[in-house]
Amino acid sequence: MTHPRGSASKTAALSAALSGAVDLSALKARAEAPQKQPPAPPRPADGAAPGGPATAGAVIDVTEATFQSEVVERSLQQLVVVDLWAEWCGPCKQLSPVLERLAAESGGAWVLAKVDVDANPRIAQLFGAQSIPTVIAIGGGQPVDAFSGALPEPEIRKWLGSLLDALRDRLPGIKAAEQNGGGVEVPEDPRFTEAEEAFERGDFAAAQAAYERILDVEPANEEAKTALAQVKFTARAEAAGPDAIAKADADPADLDAQLAAADLEVAGQQPEAGFARLIAVVRRTAGDERNKVREHLVALFELFDSADERVMKARRDLASALY
Repeated sequence: MTHPRGSASKTAALSAALSGAVDLSALKARAEAPQKQPPAPPRPADGAAPGGPATAGAVIDVTEATFQSEVVERSLQQLVVVDLWAEWCGPCKQLSPVLERLAAESGGAWVLAKVDVDANPRIAQLFGAQSIPTVIAIGGGQPVDAFSGALPEPEIRKWLGSLLDALRDRLPGIKAAEQNGGGVEVPEDPRFTEAEEAFERGDFAAAQAAYERILDVEPANEEAKTALAQVKFTARAEAAGPDAIAKADADPADLDAQLAAADLEVAGQQPEAGFARLIAVVRRTAGDERNKVREHLVALFELFDSADERVMKARRDLASALY
């Protein structure tokens, strides 16, 4: 499950698993095979004209055949950020445009390497990616950090900034780009900073209000929508008493108790239990009550990656309960 400031534990685990443990030359033989594909043309960043000077080379499509040259060898000179994505992945559609725009802004300090995991499954297997989107930073021919899920833009900017600072003396392309006028630091969006700081101090009402103000001005801002849903969930879960599950088990007819118990189970890293609880309630209710439970359950699904197997199974079970 993602959080407004990203899933720190999940990111840490992924980074630890990748650090020094991935042999990026594993695809070299495949790349050198006679049937290798030709290099893909640079992919323009979101909102920019194809081939425009601001995005030329900033975003590239990478295949199994071009991985060695476009990622491993390139990373000896500059930071390469690998974006594992797929057409069917909802969070990928939120994350990719942000990464593409930031790559164009970097002026060559780093390059975004896009990998369609459906067309290039061996690359996803190489990194042991369990879900998408997954983003891996490559420097000096090896993974140096990673995260999964669609993080808010301010978090991504911080992540990239720390990587560039850490690798500046090792990768000559970073300094060269910055000396040529690229890599200009862009200040964080103060609206998101305000919301995230409120969330961190536990002021969920202030965080909710801050995200709602963003959406009042930008109704299509997916980052704000996602973060708002997560803030609302966290507030509900913390408001549920520690005995919420016991109360729900003692009175299956108490709808609000069932909703609170499901929130608490999801917050307690037992999403399967929370999903199963609400699906059972859907089966035994009708009309407005059933719709209320269904909407609550769907909102819980949206807190997770769409490709999460637990969510996919629960969606199938919900469909069976409804029809």
